[in-house]
Amino acid sequence: MNKFRTLDDVDVKGKRVLLRVDLNVPMDNGRVTDATRLERVAPTITEISDKGGKVILLAHFGRPKGRDPKESLKPVAEALSTVIKRPVAFADDCIGEVAAKAVGAMKDGDILCLENTRFHKEEEKNDSGFVAELAKLGDIWVNDAFSAAHRAHASTEGLGHKLPAYAGRTMQAELDALGKALDAPTKPVIAIIGGAKVSTKIDLLENLVTKVDALVIGGGMANTFLHAQGIGVGKSLAEKDLAPTALRIMEKAEAANCAIILPVDAVVANQFAANAPSHAYGLDAIPADGMILDVGPQSIARIHSAIDDAATLVWNGPLGAFELTPFDRGTMVSAKHAAERTKAKKLISVAGGGDTVAALNQAGVADDFSYVSTAGGAFLEWMEGKPLPGVEVLKKD
Repeated sequence: MNKFRTLDDVDVKGKRVLLRVDLNVPMDNGRVTDATRLERVAPTITEISDKGGKVILLAHFGRPKGRDPKESLKPVAEALSTVIKRPVAFADDCIGEVAAKAVGAMKDGDILCLENTRFHKEEEKNDSGFVAELAKLGDIWVNDAFSAAHRAHASTEGLGHKLPAYAGRTMQAELDALGKALDAPTKPVIAIIGGAKVSTKIDLLENLVTKVDALVIGGGMANTFLHAQGIGVGKSLAEKDLAPTALRIMEKAEAANCAIILPVDAVVANQFAANAPSHAYGLDAIPADGMILDVGPQSIARIHSAIDDAATLVWNGPLGAFELTPFDRGTMVSAKHAAERTKAKKLISVAGGGDTVAALNQAGVADDFSYVSTAGGAFLEWMEGKPLPGVEVLKKD
């Protein structure tokens, strides 16, 4: 973490702190249905407030095209107030007179949420004039939104060039965890990569085979690799046109001394439906009219063995159709196994991505992993080895 400026490097007392947070939470009828992201940013908000800083929250919500009351942050600010147990004032704009007046009325320790930055199209364009308007409202900029760090927008990156820039505590924890997972990990390192399609994770797989000692490939993605090796996958989801890509990734892995662990058996059904009649088959016996919906018992044993051999685990994507019983079994038991190893202090486990978080919650083990990232795109781009604009701007000179 010493590569990045954090709140340890600044005295916020009396300062106007523009704090970029992720308030993009799920809503239903004006009510927040999952407050996880609000809980994640609470420590940074309360720390700056307790130290006498004026906390000015910047965030986007949804994908509005101009001003849209349905995409207002006002109900989110009210929910945040409940989470942090302190008042959160609200301003109907994030720039201009309305914002300036609200900021001007603040006392040390006060918390103010400005309206959705994306109500202005200049936000996503990282427009220099818009950045300057935002910068007028603060003395320093703190970025605590790792989930938006892959975007070079005005509030996620532009402000870092106009004001002294620091990582908030959530950002700091994320960078710390990710550094331990891939940048400077305790070896051996294993990655479990699942999900439906290889096409969305080519860059990810190509980067990982150069970084990890073993790579477990599951989900629909594994079918593409099996097909590339001439194994019949029946009616299973597979991107057959990507067979050459799969073979190229396997060759790259071999050159980098990275073991690729593919399923050796599979749970097969005739239809994609919960509790559809199913059977475990060896790979040489997949029925022509069958669909692979989960890894089989021998594959699970191999995955557990690979986890046991590892000191660090990075996980993104389920191993099967985890949203349907009983095809969630491979993902559930492997997640529980990784959680047990983590609790026994034998494994550092880092996971991220929407489906992955949902699967770990379903297995009841999200809290037992070393770190679970709620950042989707940013987590993936980091795993792909790409620099993230909102992180790069926080680096020490």
